[in-house]
Order: sequence, then C-alpha cells, then structure tokens
Amino acid sequence: MEYENLLKLAKEATAKSISPYSNFKVGAALETNDGKIYKGANIESSSYSLTICAERTALFTALIEGEKHFKSIAVVSSSEDYCPPCGACRQVLLDFCGPDLEVVLNNSKNELKVIKLSELIPFSFNGDYLNK
Repeated sequence: MEYENLLKLAKEATAKSISPYSNFKVGAALETNDGKIYKGANIESSSYSLTICAERTALFTALIEGEKHFKSIAVVSSSEDYCPPCGACRQVLLDFCGPDLEVVLNNSKNELKVIKLSELIPFSFNGDYLNK
C-alpha cells in the first residue's frame, strides 16, 4: 500500500477522536504484512493517565482480530507538525510489531517522513530481557 493512502486513512480516523479536554485529535492506520488496515483514534479520560492513544487503539483492535504481523503505521494529528508516537506507544508497538515497523508521519505541509521504530526507540527494553 502506498504511504499516501495509509496517511489518508489515518487522517480519516482523526474524525473518531474523543478528545474533549485537549482537543488534540490523533488518528492512526496500522497495516498488516498482508495489507489489512486497522484504524484507531485517541480516546481521552478526565484522568489523563487513563487516556489511550490512536496507535494503541489500532494495534489492540488488530490483535483482537488475530493479527500478528505488521508492516507500517501512519500517525497524523491536528497539529501542524509531525506527530510521532509517545513513549508508551513506542514500547507497545515494539513489543507487538517489532523494531522494523515503519512509522509514517506527515505534517500540515504534506511532507512525508518514514522512520523505523528502532530509530524512535533505540537501545530498547523488550521481551528478550524477560526470557533470560
């Protein structure tokens, strides 16, 4: 799938954002290795620590559907700048998608940036440490 289409689907997902406190809308579109797409949007709680990000919403939906192999994730927001995944999302994406996951971002100028997850979370903690 082209990155532009993945970004378009992520942008569509921002319409599903439930962000009454911050009004910061984030959408994500996660692509499996066989081309299936799972969308997600951020959902806020008044207790911000209970909020869930768009990236994890998309991933958890895919996991519940039995998906295990992922190629890329696009993340867009209502910001004018790129919106990379937060630290918690980076960790969860690493655990379930692996370090080679392509993270696709764009900004309000429609400039594209593709980064491997391993670049966003270098020297990372993963399940290998728990299996020793």
